[in-house]
Amino acid sequence: MSAGRRPRAVVTGLGVVSPHGVGAETFWKAVADGTSSLGPVTREGCGHLPLRVAGEVRGFDAVETVEERYLVQTDRFTHFALAAAQLAMEDARFGRADIASPYSVGVVTAAGSGGGEFGQRELQNLWGKGSRYVGPYQSIAWFYAASTGQISIRNDFKGPCGVVAADEAGGLDALAHAALTVRGGTERVVCGATEAPLAPYSVVCQLGYPELSRADEPDRAYRPFTGAACGFAPAEGGAMLVVEEETAARERGAEPRATVAGHAATFTGASRWAESRAGLARAIEGALAEAGCRPEEVDVVFADALGVPEADRAEALALADALGAHARRVPVTAPKTGTGRAYCAAPVLDVATAVLAMEHGLIPPTPHVFDVCHDLDVVAGRARAAEPRTVLVLSRGLMGGNSALVLRKGA
Repeated sequence: MSAGRRPRAVVTGLGVVSPHGVGAETFWKAVADGTSSLGPVTREGCGHLPLRVAGEVRGFDAVETVEERYLVQTDRFTHFALAAAQLAMEDARFGRADIASPYSVGVVTAAGSGGGEFGQRELQNLWGKGSRYVGPYQSIAWFYAASTGQISIRNDFKGPCGVVAADEAGGLDALAHAALTVRGGTERVVCGATEAPLAPYSVVCQLGYPELSRADEPDRAYRPFTGAACGFAPAEGGAMLVVEEETAARERGAEPRATVAGHAATFTGASRWAESRAGLARAIEGALAEAGCRPEEVDVVFADALGVPEADRAEALALADALGAHARRVPVTAPKTGTGRAYCAAPVLDVATAVLAMEHGLIPPTPHVFDVCHDLDVVAGRARAAEPRTVLVLSRGLMGGNSALVLRKGA
């Protein structure tokens, strides 16, 4: 590293567990093809609830990837995180032989609701059988920090660890926190977010959100930026990444795939979508400034795409405010309409998709969206060939967080 140069935080590994399947390449193939994995909610105990469509992770068997001693202590959202973290490390070709000191590796995850399925089971035991039937792991399995803790314990990582509980936008904030940690001297951080909100108790908690889609048909449940927008379809799954200091990555022979170049976050209040215009624009401007990036350098935008007309309008106007005339020209995509919106894991999946899009020279389409009613160049129908080198990823939370992240190809 040259004198005075700020350390770069680069992405070297991706691990994905999603409704499209397990593994980054399986996920990418479905995303690039514009596949939709939205479908009827089939999780046990959810059949009578007024949520009909979601993105479920089907065919995932935690037993195949997670040891028994961790399985009994953890919820489904942590099973996803442990599996995705392992995939990310394998993708980065990073193992124990690369660890000079356990204090050189940290873990940062984001969580929106924690382990609802585990917590529900233990609460049913408490009220149905008595306190002696509540397992000791109830104290840790539901907790937001469970995934960070279990990933660090499983891999003997003793570097800086943390959890970001900051609404859906916290997924991007976790990656930014990881990048900041790397720039501060930690060689690498395993980071990301996974969610498992499709258990009965968790679904009931979500039913109070006016933004939740109640549509019965998968192809109509999540259609942001259109006149048919009726809210979002929820999802489970997520992604984990290996973020490293560039020099440390190169010294062990890893090739940087993308650089976390800039990030900024703001807060504008729960469901105050009109106000989110100014907050999101401010976050975009802050992220571009940190990245040293002019608006016209942005090659593609991965939109938040909530699917609520007022929120979609605010996002389109925020892009116009922050990017000027370029907002009408830059391709905008929201592949999450094919998987559902996995709360704070959704923007992390977008980051994984953005890295793959830059590598494959392809902007994936936005499933179910054809009749855009905003002044945006939304990529719909089929993927678009391109050579994106700078990507802007956006996220907003139902509780009012706004976050923007700039990625650049390579280092």
